[in-house]
Amino acid sequence: QARFVESGGGTVQPGGSLRLSCTASRFRLKDYAIGWFRQAPGKEREGVGCIQGSDDSTKYEDSVKGRFTISRDTAENTINLHMDNLNPEDTAVYYCNTVTVSRAGCEPFGSWGQGTQVTVSS
Repeated sequence: QARFVESGGGTVQPGGSLRLSCTASRFRLKDYAIGWFRQAPGKEREGVGCIQGSDDSTKYEDSVKGRFTISRDTAENTINLHMDNLNPEDTAVYYCNTVTVSRAGCEPFGSWGQGTQVTVSS
């Protein structure tokens, strides 16, 4: 089972951008659908979006569509989450995980890593 490591978080002003990365040691991410999730203080973890393993097609939750982009870097064995036009509601710990993809969305099934904190504040 993969041990995910998320990185790239930080503090950014509203309207700013960040790029998060997800990697896993001894686990080839390119063979799997991978999703990004986030958990804000006092709230349940929620999906952000995911990328298919078969064709790299992507799906996003409505709250981030047009602002967030998920991409795969096979050479680096990473899945990146590029976030633009961030707002305070995006403040959360961000996680990645293996997922199954259906019409309902991207359902996680692996173990969770430590996540990376994103704070959007002026």
